[in-house]
Amino acid sequence: MPQIKVRGIEPQEICKIDIDLINTLAEIVGCPKDYFEIECIQSVAIRNGKIDKVYPFIEVSWFDRGQDIQNLVAKTIYDYARKINVENLDIAFTYFQERNYYENGEHF
Repeated sequence: MPQIKVRGIEPQEICKIDIDLINTLAEIVGCPKDYFEIECIQSVAIRNGKIDKVYPFIEVSWFDRGQDIQNLVAKTIYDYARKINVENLDIAFTYFQERNYYENGEHF
Protein backbone atom coordinates (compact mmCIF):
# COMPACT_ATOMS: atom_id res chain seq x y z
CA MET A 1 0.00 0.00 0.00
CA PRO A 2 1.78 3.17 -1.12
CA GLN A 3 1.27 5.87 1.49
CA ILE A 4 1.74 9.45 0.37
CA LYS A 5 2.36 11.86 3.24
CA VAL A 6 2.10 15.54 2.36
CA ARG A 7 3.41 18.50 4.34
CA GLY A 8 3.38 22.17 3.42
CA ILE A 9 0.52 21.94 0.90
CA GLU A 10 -3.03 22.73 1.98
CA PRO A 11 -5.41 19.72 1.98
CA GLN A 12 -7.97 21.57 -0.16
CA GLU A 13 -5.26 22.00 -2.80
CA ILE A 14 -4.45 18.27 -2.72
CA CYS A 15 -8.17 17.56 -3.17
CA LYS A 16 -7.99 19.30 -6.55
CA ILE A 17 -5.51 16.73 -7.91
CA ASP A 18 -5.90 13.58 -5.82
CA ILE A 19 -8.26 11.61 -8.07
CA ASP A 20 -6.26 12.11 -11.26
CA LEU A 21 -2.96 11.69 -9.41
CA ILE A 22 -3.98 8.37 -7.86
CA ASN A 23 -5.38 7.11 -11.18
CA THR A 24 -2.07 7.91 -12.88
CA LEU A 25 0.07 6.44 -10.08
CA ALA A 26 -2.00 3.23 -9.99
CA GLU A 27 -1.36 2.81 -13.70
CA ILE A 28 2.39 3.41 -13.31
CA VAL A 29 2.80 1.16 -10.28
CA GLY A 30 0.40 -1.53 -11.47
CA CYS A 31 -1.71 -1.80 -8.35
CA PRO A 32 -5.34 -0.96 -7.52
CA LYS A 33 -6.24 2.66 -6.79
CA ASP A 34 -7.56 1.75 -3.35
CA TYR A 35 -4.06 0.66 -2.30
CA PHE A 36 -3.00 4.32 -2.27
CA GLU A 37 -3.59 6.68 0.61
CA ILE A 38 -2.82 10.38 0.75
CA GLU A 39 -2.34 11.82 4.21
CA CYS A 40 -2.06 15.58 4.66
CA ILE A 41 -0.02 16.30 7.76
CA GLN A 42 -0.60 19.67 9.36
CA SER A 43 2.67 20.98 10.79
CA VAL A 44 4.24 24.25 11.84
CA ALA A 45 7.69 25.41 10.77
CA ILE A 46 9.71 27.55 13.13
CA ARG A 47 12.64 29.55 11.81
CA ASN A 48 14.62 32.13 13.74
CA GLY A 49 12.11 32.15 16.57
CA LYS A 50 9.12 32.78 14.29
CA ILE A 51 6.38 30.66 12.79
CA ASP A 52 6.99 30.27 9.08
CA LYS A 53 5.52 28.43 6.11
CA VAL A 54 6.26 24.72 5.93
CA TYR A 55 8.37 23.83 2.89
CA PRO A 56 6.42 21.50 0.58
CA PHE A 57 7.55 17.93 1.19
CA ILE A 58 6.03 14.63 0.10
CA GLU A 59 7.10 11.26 1.46
CA VAL A 60 6.13 8.07 -0.35
CA SER A 61 6.29 4.95 1.83
CA TRP A 62 6.03 1.69 -0.09
CA PHE A 63 7.66 -1.57 -1.10
CA ASP A 64 10.60 -0.98 -3.43
CA ARG A 65 9.51 -1.02 -7.06
CA GLY A 66 12.83 -0.26 -8.69
CA GLN A 67 14.53 2.98 -9.68
CA ASP A 68 12.73 3.47 -13.02
CA ILE A 69 9.26 3.25 -11.45
CA GLN A 70 10.37 5.43 -8.53
CA ASN A 71 11.70 8.09 -10.92
CA LEU A 72 8.44 8.09 -12.87
CA VAL A 73 6.36 8.33 -9.69
CA ALA A 74 8.46 11.26 -8.41
CA LYS A 75 8.10 13.09 -11.73
CA THR A 76 4.37 12.43 -11.82
CA ILE A 77 3.85 13.72 -8.28
CA TYR A 78 5.86 16.83 -9.09
CA ASP A 79 3.93 17.43 -12.32
CA TYR A 80 0.61 17.23 -10.47
CA ALA A 81 1.90 19.52 -7.71
CA ARG A 82 2.75 22.09 -10.38
CA LYS A 83 -0.93 22.06 -11.41
CA ILE A 84 -1.77 23.52 -7.99
CA ASN A 85 1.04 26.07 -8.22
CA VAL A 86 3.60 24.31 -6.04
CA GLU A 87 6.87 25.59 -7.48
CA ASN A 88 9.40 23.89 -5.20
CA LEU A 89 8.89 20.43 -3.76
CA ASP A 90 11.04 17.77 -2.16
CA ILE A 91 9.97 14.14 -2.53
CA ALA A 92 11.48 11.27 -0.55
CA PHE A 93 10.87 7.54 -0.69
CA THR A 94 11.01 5.17 2.26
CA TYR A 95 10.73 1.42 1.89
CA PHE A 96 8.69 -1.14 3.74
CA GLN A 97 10.48 -4.45 4.22
CA GLU A 98 8.32 -7.54 3.81
CA ARG A 99 9.76 -9.14 6.94
CA ASN A 100 8.67 -6.09 8.97
CA TYR A 101 5.22 -5.55 7.44
CA TYR A 102 1.99 -6.90 8.93
CA GLU A 103 -1.59 -6.50 7.78
CA ASN A 104 -4.27 -7.12 10.41
CA GLY A 105 -1.66 -8.76 12.62
CA GLU A 106 -0.59 -11.19 9.91
CA HIS A 107 2.85 -11.23 8.31
CA PHE A 108 2.69 -9.91 4.77
